[in-house]
Amino acid sequence: MSKIEQTLSIIKPDAVERKLENEIKEIFKNKGFSILKEKKIQIEKNEAEKFYKVHETKPFYNDLCSYLSSGPIVVMVLEKNNAVLENRELMGATNPEDAQDGTIRKKYGISIDKNSVHGSDSVENAKIEIDFFFKD
Repeated sequence: MSKIEQTLSIIKPDAVERKLENEIKEIFKNKGFSILKEKKIQIEKNEAEKFYKVHETKPFYNDLCSYLSSGPIVVMVLEKNNAVLENRELMGATNPEDAQDGTIRKKYGISIDKNSVHGSDSVENAKIEIDFFFKD
């Protein structure tokens, strides 16, 4: 049974730098997502480290944090039925070379690091990630 969920989406620095925000937002809207909140921000590396804390033991952690804080990003709260899973399917595999045709990462991703978008990987993490950027 499907239910309305919210998920966090980030348009990463490589996509913002290439002025792809509106194109990517249109893809979400065309797939039935509502964009409830959005803002364009630049975060410091220490904030990126907090955001990606779940990955801190992994070898790519430092590069990931440096990259996310390297330029402006657009953070959004997306909503629809099964938002977390549907967003992950729409984004495609982390490595754009492995992503299915028609996914955002296949279309816009440059590399495994510069893969244009981030999305929450679970309903629990979506809540944590949304609160991270949108503390009311």
